[in-house]
Amino acid sequence: MASPFPGMDPYLEHPEIWPGVHLLLIAALAESLGPQLRPKYSVSVEVRMYETSGDQALLVGIPDVAIQRAKPQTEVVPTAVAVAPSPQPIQVRVPMPLTVRQGYLEVREVTTKEVVTAIELLSPINKRSGRGRQTYESKREQVLSSATHFVEIDLLRAHEPMEVFGIEGQSDYRILLSRSEQRPIASLYAFSVRHAIPTFSLPLREGDLEPTVDLQGLLTEIYDRSGYDLKLDYRVEPVPPLSEANVDWSRNRTGISPL
Repeated sequence: MASPFPGMDPYLEHPEIWPGVHLLLIAALAESLGPQLRPKYSVSVEVRMYETSGDQALLVGIPDVAIQRAKPQTEVVPTAVAVAPSPQPIQVRVPMPLTVRQGYLEVREVTTKEVVTAIELLSPINKRSGRGRQTYESKREQVLSSATHFVEIDLLRAHEPMEVFGIEGQSDYRILLSRSEQRPIASLYAFSVRHAIPTFSLPLREGDLEPTVDLQGLLTEIYDRSGYDLKLDYRVEPVPPLSEANVDWSRNRTGISPL
């Protein structure tokens, strides 16, 4: 069964679902673009390491039953002044550094090995405040300061979107297309859960035929092949929740009333 939504399915954004969608979509992009880019260009999946800690990282497991010391006997004080019992230890959690591996795409010119275009598909680690976002923003700035074209795909409604200037109002999702020769001007596709995901041309060297990226088609294939209609529960609200303006619309699309 196909997704009941015309574009990005908001139920795919669930923290337990999105990591799998991210991996599949990165792989699908690479498989789709590879044949179209030959023989001048090649596309490869690269991996970036993120480190995070605190509430955003895994914590040390604390056993349910902790070893308790025997209560000390109350010392007899001649003055008969009550002595407060010694404080007992409490269970706490210590932050552990967590290394997150995330894939992205690079299009390289075969003869020169130069990176012509970088394609990023955002995950919560990129958008959530903390080390992960700081690391990503640093890499983003490096690419935007280089001669490499940049494509940034944000199919997540949670957390603050990446910074751009000149946009008014909010949007659910974004695709940023930054051609190196046109910077600081870039093209931003801002769309809502009610829209199909826009197609766009992948920037390459001047004069080369640019393939069309059909994210909607790729996501539809992933949804069907992976059986997400069997994994997603449309009887509950999506995580994160939709805006009030889209709640009734979503329920009409799914045809199922919430539990």
